Amino acid sequence: MVASAQTTVSRRARAASLVNPANIILLCALALVALGLTILFSASAGFKKGPYFYLNKQLIGLLAATVLCFVASRLNLDYLRRYAWWIGGACLVLLALVLVVGISVNGSRRWLGYGSFRFQVSEFAKLGLVFCLAHYLALNQTRIAEFKRGFLYPGGIIGAFALLTLLEPDFGVSALMVAVGMVLMFLAGARWRFIVPAFVAVSAVFTIAVIQNPNRLRRMTEFLSEEKSYQLRQGLAAFAAGGVEGAGLGQGRQQLSYLPEAHTDYIFSVVGEELGLFFTLAVVLCFTVILIAGLFHLRRAPSLFHFLLVLGSLLLICVQAIINVGVVTAVLPTKGMSLPFISAGLSNLLLMGLLLGIILNSQRRWGRAGLPAGAGAMREVRA
Repeated sequence: MVASAQTTVSRRARAASLVNPANIILLCALALVALGLTILFSASAGFKKGPYFYLNKQLIGLLAATVLCFVASRLNLDYLRRYAWWIGGACLVLLALVLVVGISVNGSRRWLGYGSFRFQVSEFAKLGLVFCLAHYLALNQTRIAEFKRGFLYPGGIIGAFALLTLLEPDFGVSALMVAVGMVLMFLAGARWRFIVPAFVAVSAVFTIAVIQNPNRLRRMTEFLSEEKSYQLRQGLAAFAAGGVEGAGLGQGRQQLSYLPEAHTDYIFSVVGEELGLFFTLAVVLCFTVILIAGLFHLRRAPSLFHFLLVLGSLLLICVQAIINVGVVTAVLPTKGMSLPFISAGLSNLLLMGLLLGIILNSQRRWGRAGLPAGAGAMREVRA
C-alpha cells in the first residue's frame, strides 16, 4: 500500500514536471523554429544564390543558438550577477563603437563585423539592459519608491542604452528598450507619478525625432493611409492570396522577388500566403501561450532579481513578436523587426537562444528553491 502510494506520488510529480510552464515555452519555441525552417526553405526559391542559401545559414545559426541556450540554462545567474555592471558597460561600449566603426546598411549603422560576418550589437544590448536593470532594482528594492533610487538612476540606465541605439538610428529597438525597462521599473515598485511624465517626455522626444526626418515620418504614418508602401501592399496581398487554406508550400509568389525582406521582417506574410489563416493564427497562439505560461512561471520566482530577469526575457520575446505581426498586418507603424524563432538573422536568433536558456535556467533553479508559488518573488538576498 505504501509503495503503491509512493509510486502514484512519483508519477504525479513527473507528470507535473512535464507540464511545467518552462517546458511549454520550450515546446512552442521548437514549433516556431520548425515552421521557420520550412518557410525559409520556401522563401529561398527565387533567390539567386540558390534555394538552400537561407536554410543553410539558419541551420548554422540554430546550432550556435542551441549552444548558447544550453550554456545559459546551466549558468549560475546569481554568480554572474556579480558582473552585471561589467556586462552592461561592455554593451554600452559596443553600442558606442558601432557609431564610430560600425557597418552602415541603408543609412543605418547597426552592425559590427568583418566581411560577410556581422552581428547587430543592439540585439544583445537588449539583454544587457534587462540584466543590469534587474540587478539594480533588486539591490535597491527597499528604496524603489524614492525619486533618485527608484526612478532617476534606473531611468538613466534605460536612457543610456536607448539613446545610443537611437543614434544608429534604430527607433524600434530603442522604443522596445524603453517600454520593457519601464515595465520592469513599475513592477519593481517605482511610482506612477514618476513613470507617466517620463513616458510622455520620451514619447515627445520620439515624435520630434520622427517629424524632423520626412522619410521616417512617411514610414511611420503610411500604415494609416490608403497609399501604403510597396512592401506593405505586397505583404497584405500575400495574406489575401493565401486565404484560409493557403496556396501550399513552395506555391507562393510573393517571395519570388516581389516581397522585399520576405525571409526576415515579412516572413509572417509568406506564412499567410503559403499555409493560410490557420497557420498564421497558430503562430499568434504560440506566442500567446509563451506569454501566459511565462506569467504563470513567474509566480515561483525566489527573488526579485530572478523575477525581473525572466520577465524581461519574456517581454523581449513577446513584445517583439507583437510588433512584427502588427507591422506586417498594417496595424502598427512600419518598423523592421524580426519575428522571433522564425525570421532569418543570426543576431536575433542568438538572442532568442539566450533568452530561452535563461527561462529554462529558472526552471531548474526555482524548482530547487522549494518555495511555494509567489513566496519569494518579492524577497531579495543581496549579492
